Parts: sequence; C-alpha cells; structure tokens
Amino acid sequence: MLTNTLLSKNLLRQPAMAPVEDIISKIESLHNILEVLPSSSSYAKLISYCCRMRKVDAALDIVDKMGEAGYMLSTHRLQSILQICEETYDYILVHRIYSIIRRHHHHLELNGEICRCLIHFCVRLKDFERAYEMVNELQEMNFKPTTAMYNAIMAGYFREKNIVGGLTVLKQMQDANVDPDSQTFSYLISNCETEDDINMYYEELKQFDIYPTRQIFMALVNAYAACGELEKAKQVVLDSRIPLKCLNEIKSVLVSALASHGQLSEALAIYEEIKKAGHNLEPKAVITLIDELRHISGELEGLLLLLKELSDLNYWVDGCFRVIHYCVENNHLSCAVDLFKQLKDNFESDDTMTEVLFDAVYSLIAGSKSSRLQFGLDLLWAIKDELGLVPSRQCLDFLLSACANSGDLNNARLIWREYEVAGFPYNVLSYVRMYQALLASGDQRSADFILKKIPRDDAEICTVISACQKTYVDKVKSVEGEKKKKIVKSVEGVEKKKNVKSVEEEMKKKNVKLVEGEMKKKNVKSEEGKKKKKKKKKKKKGTEKKQESEVSVE
Repeated sequence: MLTNTLLSKNLLRQPAMAPVEDIISKIESLHNILEVLPSSSSYAKLISYCCRMRKVDAALDIVDKMGEAGYMLSTHRLQSILQICEETYDYILVHRIYSIIRRHHHHLELNGEICRCLIHFCVRLKDFERAYEMVNELQEMNFKPTTAMYNAIMAGYFREKNIVGGLTVLKQMQDANVDPDSQTFSYLISNCETEDDINMYYEELKQFDIYPTRQIFMALVNAYAACGELEKAKQVVLDSRIPLKCLNEIKSVLVSALASHGQLSEALAIYEEIKKAGHNLEPKAVITLIDELRHISGELEGLLLLLKELSDLNYWVDGCFRVIHYCVENNHLSCAVDLFKQLKDNFESDDTMTEVLFDAVYSLIAGSKSSRLQFGLDLLWAIKDELGLVPSRQCLDFLLSACANSGDLNNARLIWREYEVAGFPYNVLSYVRMYQALLASGDQRSADFILKKIPRDDAEICTVISACQKTYVDKVKSVEGEKKKKIVKSVEGVEKKKNVKSVEEEMKKKNVKLVEGEMKKKNVKSEEGKKKKKKKKKKKKGTEKKQESEVSVE
C-alpha cells in the first residue's frame, strides 16, 4: 500500500519532462530500500505512465519484469502498448512484443484484438511469411486463428496490389476452417477486375448468410466503377437494404468513384443533392473532388467552397495544401497568401508544423519552370512582409535550387542574402546549390570561388559537383564550340566570296586581254589585207597601163 501511495502521489506526478528511465530507477531503488517486490498495481501504474509518455520500450521492460515476477499480464495494458505502436508507426516492435508473449503466455490471456494487431504489424512490415508463421504459432499456444487475423493479411496483399496473394488467403482460411465475414468479402469485391468476379463473390456472400453491410455496399460502388460500370455503381445507392444512417457515407463513396473515373460533373451533382438534403459530404470525398477539380483552370472559387466543407483539421490541411498547389500552378498569389495565413492561425502554437507545411509548398516550386520560380519569390516576400514569418532553411534551399535550375543568377543572389537575414549559416548543400546556380548562369569566376568553400570529404557531394560541371561546363564548351564553328564558317564564307570575286576578276581580265588580242590580230590582219589589196590594185593598174602603151605604139 505504501508503494502504491508513493507512486500515485509523488513519483508519477513529477514534471512531464522527467525522463521515464529516472522514474523507473527511483521506484526500483525505493523497493530495494524497503526490501519488497513491486505489486501488480505498481507495475500497472508504471506501464500506464510509460504509455502516456510514449515510451514503449520502457513499458515493455516493465511488462517483461512483471511476467518474470509471476504476475498475470493485463490484456488491457498490452493493448494500450499496441495502440501506441500503431499511432507512432513503431511496427518493428512487434518482434519484441511477440517474444514477451511467447515467454509469458501462461500469465497472459490472449484475445482476438491483440493477435490481430500482431499479424497486422507484420503485414505493415511486408513480412507476410512471418505473419503466417505467427498464425500457426499462436495456434500452438491454444489460440484459434480468427477471421480478423486472416483479413489483416488479405488487406496487406491487396494494399500491395498482389491479387494472387490476397486470393491465396481465402484458400488458407478454408483450409483452417475459418469462415469469411463481411469484411473479407468487402476486400474481395473491392479488388475484382471483372463484373463476373463481382457477381461470383456476391453470390458466395449470400451462401454464407452474410447480410450486406455498409462495407459491402461501398465495395460494390468502387468495384463497379473500377470495371467501368458506372451506371451499376449509381444503382447501388438505390438498394432499399441500405440503412438510412449509412446512406450518406455510401453516396460519398459514389461521389469519389465518379470523380476519379472522369464523371466530375455527375459527382458534383450528387454532392449538391447531399447538401440540399442537409447532410455533409464525407471528408475523403471532398478531398477527391478538390484533387480532380484542381486540374481544371478557372475553378478557384469552387475549390475554396469545397475547402470550407472540411471541419476536421487533418483533412483541412490536406485540402488546403492541394488548393495552394493549384494557386502555385495558376499564379493566384493573393489566395495563396490568404491560405498561408489560415495555416499560420491554425498552427500558431506549433511552429514546427507551420514550417513543415510551408516547406511542402516550396518543394512544389523547386525544379519547376521559371514562372513558378517567380511566384515562389513573390510568395516569399509576401509571407515575410504580410505574415511576419521567417522562411525556413529548407524553404530557401528549395528556392535556390529553383534558381539554379532556371539559371537565374540575380534571384539566386537575393536568396543567398536571405540566408544571412534569417540567421542561417551557409552549409555544404547551400554552397553546392549556389555553385550550380553560378555555373548555370555562366559566371565561372564566382563559381570557382564558391567551389573552394565546398569540402570534398563526402563522395556524394563530389558526385554532385562532377555532375554540375558535366552539365553546365560541357554545355558552355558546346555553345562556344558552336559559336567557333559559326565564326569559322562565316570567315570561310567571306574568304570564299573573296576568292570567287578574285577569280572572276582574273577571268574578266584574261577575257579582256584575249578579246583585245583577238581584236588586235583582226585589226592587223585587216590592215595587211587592205595593203595587199592596194598592192594588187596598183599592180593591176600598172599592167593595164603597160598594155595600153603597147597598144598605142602599135
């Protein structure tokens, strides 16, 4: 009683920041001083405290000690530990939990939920072989396999799109004499590839006298839509066996199915019907509508109206991120800033969450076109000036990468200065990004200066640098080579023209000389001919005169 009182009033009421290990150590020291063993309730309180602090390893240590002390292990406490593992995604701890159960199963009354969780964790680790082994080993511990355990394996196979593996589970259930339930058939129907398969499993469902549940109707809607039978999917919601309380949820599934299969206008029409009836669309269906609508330009108003439909914060953040994505792609700066303001207001007490969301948006801009880069820069100045927010290092990293990809040196220098303004020292990655930006813009001198500041002790960094040099330096050389070729061609062309002109002029001169020579020869010949003719005429005249004189003498 004394120990329990101290546990309740003192040690377990220490500040939340007190290390769990210190608490356990103090309690063990206290029991050693008193020379008594901790009671079962003392262990239970310690386990509860560890679960509240999310210290699963410490809780399992206590469960192990509890079993070694011969105490009965509480199924409730073990389920609490499994729940924490589920919430924190610590599925890997299934091996340790199962080991403790194997060692102390005589002090533990297993139930279906504990065994289902164990199988489910193995499946989440994609260790299907171990999941099957665990089913058989639990049977050896006198725990008969349940439908829920097999359903967990089947769901895992279908999640991995392993249809054959999922159908094999059904055969395993038959061999183990475990009957399927409505959840089993909802998995089978949801993953049918033909209408005949849908009808076959629906008939089998009737043979097992399983009444169609909400999951079955939802599975039918999705299966018909996947097979392209959208009219039959619409007919499902008209079934009179659907409980009125489930109708809105099934209609929401129909909205999602129609929207994701190219029937957005019909999906929106059913959404309007649901609203007129005074009901709300299920959050998943709203997200589907936002996701489909954001691919159509000019739908900002509709997207904002859908976003208002989401009251659950997690779904709202998901939807808000998608609408901001639309704003980035369509240059709606003022709307993006307003949505950032709403995010800030919702997470004002959680700076880390705000930073994560902002970084996620800027990841859309990194590696994008120059138009999105300008949007990202405008958004950066807006959230600084209007919201008073300091950009995170990752946000600046994304923008610097976008500048590098676009070869935008001026904006790269602006972002470079923002690191100093925000109080972030330059690191290896920021130097590498700036080096890339300088190379991309052709500023080789500044790039060489930055390169000297980058340590070369990391093989991956050296690989990135080599890739940058190969991409940008070779590109510059290629451009210079092309320029040289053009210059050479231009020079050769000019020289060719000159040579042609020179040849033409030479030919012209030769032709002129030839013509002149020919003309000269012709003139000479002509003169000689004339002289000869004159001589002949004179000779002829002389002869005639001689003859005349001879005649006169006679």
